[in-house]
Amino acid sequence: MNVHELPMILFTVISQMSVGAFLMLGLLQVLGRRKYSGATIDRLADPALLAIGPALVFGLAVSMFHMNDVTNTLNVIRHVGSSWLSREIAFGMAFAGLGFVFALLQWRKIGPPALRQVLALLTALAGIGLVWSQAMIYYTLVTVPAWNSWFTIVQFFATTVLLGALAVGAAFMGWIMWNRRAGKQLPGKERAELVSLTEDSLKAVSVIAIVAGSVLLVVTPVFLSQLSGLGAVGAASAAAYSGVWFVVRLVLLAFGTALLALFMYYYASSAQRLGPRPLAVVATVAFVVVLGSELIGRSMFYDSMTRIGM
Repeated sequence: MNVHELPMILFTVISQMSVGAFLMLGLLQVLGRRKYSGATIDRLADPALLAIGPALVFGLAVSMFHMNDVTNTLNVIRHVGSSWLSREIAFGMAFAGLGFVFALLQWRKIGPPALRQVLALLTALAGIGLVWSQAMIYYTLVTVPAWNSWFTIVQFFATTVLLGALAVGAAFMGWIMWNRRAGKQLPGKERAELVSLTEDSLKAVSVIAIVAGSVLLVVTPVFLSQLSGLGAVGAASAAAYSGVWFVVRLVLLAFGTALLALFMYYYASSAQRLGPRPLAVVATVAFVVVLGSELIGRSMFYDSMTRIGM
């Protein structure tokens, strides 16, 4: 594990997870309104929305340790027109700021819905810009073959979708279980609609996460095959993706997606009969397992830095 790059590992993975979760919640809002009331969707989505902010703030705070001197941030943001690192910071601040305003307005239901929708769209665009900037920081380093590859872009966006979907699923079930323990019950009709929305949302989360996880499992060996064909530098970079930790990374990723394929979709279809507890356990375990896998994978990404020339 690459402990030296731990701040950047945590920052990139957590920020991408936060962007992915926001996008998943936006998708729920758009698709869910075709079948469910806005009040029911907000009842399920708003608590998960409030969890995104602290996660992103934690990631941004941790990333500052990588700069040694926090005041260097002020110098970095002066070059937005020419530096992907500056753009990363700008998009990160925009995503955090717009997201905070949107969450406040959404939670308190301040202002017209159209205003909140515009803010949500701007926040989503800032989040996509953040992930794209992160990928381009490494992709544009032509002296590092392992980073100057299509795999960097695919990996960063696959992590965004995969962890974002699983985080939303775990947050939904965490909120439902917390309400059960607190003894909070909705009237029959509202409860039935909320249960149906939760089931449909978790089915969608399952499918999206399975696709993203499968993409990572398929493209990783293709990337390593290409990397190994680049001579001594490529072979040295590919060596970072080997050994026990690489096996653990793949096993956790496969186990997490298999857990989704075999159990989460089934439990979501049978939640009313089985009760929410099994679904909450599966959703939480799947998220934790895949989060661990992605942290290991990002550590290997930084370990693979082998330069050409000086």
